[in-house]
Amino acid sequence: MVMKEYRPVKEGKVREIYDIGDSLIMTATDRISAFDVILKNKVTDKGAILTQMSRFWFDFTKDILPNHMISTDMADMPEFFRTERFDGNSMKCQKLNMLPVECIVRGYIMGSGWASYQKDGTVCGISLPEGLKESEKLPEPIYTPSTKAEIGGHDENVSYERTVEILEKQFPGRGEEYAAKLRDYTIALYQKCADYAYGRGIIIADTKFEFGLDEEGNVILGDEMLTPDSSRFWPLEGYEPGKSQPSYDKQFVRDWLKANPDSDYLLPDEVIEKTVEKYKEAFALLTGKEFR
Repeated sequence: MVMKEYRPVKEGKVREIYDIGDSLIMTATDRISAFDVILKNKVTDKGAILTQMSRFWFDFTKDILPNHMISTDMADMPEFFRTERFDGNSMKCQKLNMLPVECIVRGYIMGSGWASYQKDGTVCGISLPEGLKESEKLPEPIYTPSTKAEIGGHDENVSYERTVEILEKQFPGRGEEYAAKLRDYTIALYQKCADYAYGRGIIIADTKFEFGLDEEGNVILGDEMLTPDSSRFWPLEGYEPGKSQPSYDKQFVRDWLKANPDSDYLLPDEVIEKTVEKYKEAFALLTGKEFR
């Protein structure tokens, strides 16, 4: 019998999605992106770290709402995926109708949010108390959704009210319901996971979630979850508001690119090695297990 071959039905900056009929295979590659550009380098083991970290968080939060994960066991996948290329970095997932909103939550003020706050006291149109310092914890996490860009495009911050309009257009009569659920699930997921991570020595400064609908119209958590690609992780040790923080995520890559504007998005080996070390250290702290 000839083995059936599969080709990605969708490719993102990092992920490839394969349709296997009743479900999907989501593969996290070793590609890395920054500033909406796919870099020329690959980061060894990055895809597997992202997949295994998502698996950990999906299990950890399934009491809040269901997620799309079915299995990360290669034995549960078609023969085509039982190779080294897909080992550890692939997840069999439920098919969902993905919602066109990136659900961003910020627990600390930094980056573009800090720049906006310095300018007019707001982040994504949300007014914040006076006197906050860079990297300071916010009184309450804030929900700052965006639209999801295609490859090469830029995500656009939108108001909560705009998410209602976007979802209402796609699901007449249910826009307000779905928008409220996305906001409330986003905050609940962040609060549970941020509290856990804090106890493990990591501050989750911000993150983003994506959701979809199953065949019955229920909201399901999809895509990736709380990885160094979708979040800002800071070490709790040495944390001090009033300055930028060292990080476990790809902020290290962003900082190097900013300092080297003529790099043409090609990283030196030492930056790649440092990035891998950061990802593995975060994985071990959060899961309590060394990566492989």
